[in-house]
Amino acid sequence: MGKGRLLVSGFLLLLTGYFANAQPPAASTTTAEVPVAVKAPKREFRGVWVATVVNIDWPSRVGLTSDKQKEQLLKILDYHAQSNINAIMFQVRPAADAFYAKSREPWSRWLMGKQGQAPDPFYDPLEFAITEAHKRGMELHAWINPYRATFDANYANIASNHPTKTHPEWFFTYGKQKLFNPGLPEVREYIVQVVLDIVKNYEIDGLHMDDYFYPYPIAGQVINDTEAFKKYGSAFTDIRDWRRDNVNQLIKMLADSIHKYKPSVKFGVSPLGIWKNKRQDVEGSETNGGSSYLELYADTRKWVQEGWVDYINPQIYWPFGFRAAPFEKLIDWWSDNTFGRHLYIGQAAYRINERNQTAFRNPRELPNQIRYIRANPRVQGSIYFSSNSLTANPLGFSDSLRRDFYRKPALPPVMLWRDSIAPNAPQLLTAVSNPRGVLLNWQAPPPAKDNEPVAGYVVYRFGEKDMIDTSDPEHILYVRYNTDTTLLDNSAEKGKKYIYVVTAVDRIKNESEHSIPVTIVLE
Repeated sequence: MGKGRLLVSGFLLLLTGYFANAQPPAASTTTAEVPVAVKAPKREFRGVWVATVVNIDWPSRVGLTSDKQKEQLLKILDYHAQSNINAIMFQVRPAADAFYAKSREPWSRWLMGKQGQAPDPFYDPLEFAITEAHKRGMELHAWINPYRATFDANYANIASNHPTKTHPEWFFTYGKQKLFNPGLPEVREYIVQVVLDIVKNYEIDGLHMDDYFYPYPIAGQVINDTEAFKKYGSAFTDIRDWRRDNVNQLIKMLADSIHKYKPSVKFGVSPLGIWKNKRQDVEGSETNGGSSYLELYADTRKWVQEGWVDYINPQIYWPFGFRAAPFEKLIDWWSDNTFGRHLYIGQAAYRINERNQTAFRNPRELPNQIRYIRANPRVQGSIYFSSNSLTANPLGFSDSLRRDFYRKPALPPVMLWRDSIAPNAPQLLTAVSNPRGVLLNWQAPPPAKDNEPVAGYVVYRFGEKDMIDTSDPEHILYVRYNTDTTLLDNSAEKGKKYIYVVTAVDRIKNESEHSIPVTIVLE
């Protein structure tokens, strides 16, 4: 993407270097056969990144009051809930700092304007975001940058308890940024503990990492890790293989640690869209761009193959037919390399606003990408960069989500390797007419076979002539991921007969059988 750099020109320079000889196709050009229509599935991951680094999405600027910060975040969540987005990738650690209270690192400077300064009056942004996302039927994935410690060369304003001050030996400087040295065992252990602070203390649904591992190449810059290689790289003859192994070790350590403490927390990574090009490796994709394997020392395919991640979310930010990295070729390649894990596609809503992007200025480009994704059963959804790009509704793209692609809610796809046992059905559902609509109440079900607690409920509404079929998302009325057992249906029309059922879901979104139906005529 790269998240954070792209809006300060770094990403565009990166693309210029990687794809110097590639030209985008004309707006009407596509080399892939796009399906005319694919019915919206009941299970689909629909995510959006909410970036906090340099205040890309939230908060709009530093120094806002806590009430104003909350107001802005609620507005973001409400907007995406209205589009039936079901997952928020909330950036909580952009540069070895924190948008959460229970952290060993200082508060982020992009909150109050000074690193280490807590919101005033005090509140916990991550806790608040989790609670409010769950009310709206959205998962909350805590998004961290693993290795970036500073965003720029403004070192003077770093807090005294920032790791660059307490452990300066852990870092090297590259492109004016301080970065954790991935080759140091103590660095890997530290990052694991930072992640466990989040996993243990917050009811997140997922832990999400972006594409910054070793730094994106910059001409004239050298990674200063030769001393660490001499000390820890004796098993390797090539420093590049050692670097890849360093990142592999961290990914595996994180997977093991996260799932040890909370097996229901999903672990996912959003890498650069290209693993390797076919000219570099016969297993690679039919592309000719920069790769995560060679440039960033991130063997992303291995992480999926070994089952270390629950989902992979490659950033495929190019249009159909793009010479260096065709969207359709990368979708096909990644779908052939999921190894049973989930594949969510990073889509570039932000590129609609780029003046030189003829392809993305075509209002059919992103909708056709969604159609292409849905036509592939080995792809389970999309994540969009970023929130502001959707709320701005460029070329009416968000309207197309609301009116067409995401017109009805969807549950996230289940991860049966994490948990395959569904909750029991809710009990004693009642429906009572009142002046504002139909008031529904039910009781929580008895414990499931694995004693996994209920994490939320799905309410379905049917007409009097409808068959009760909870596999059809057309009948989903409401989704929430908390333990509230009451709901007011204020969209019911007077004089009509309705049939309601409720199901229970656990943290992995296994769904129970439905409750005993109740029928009511709204008077």
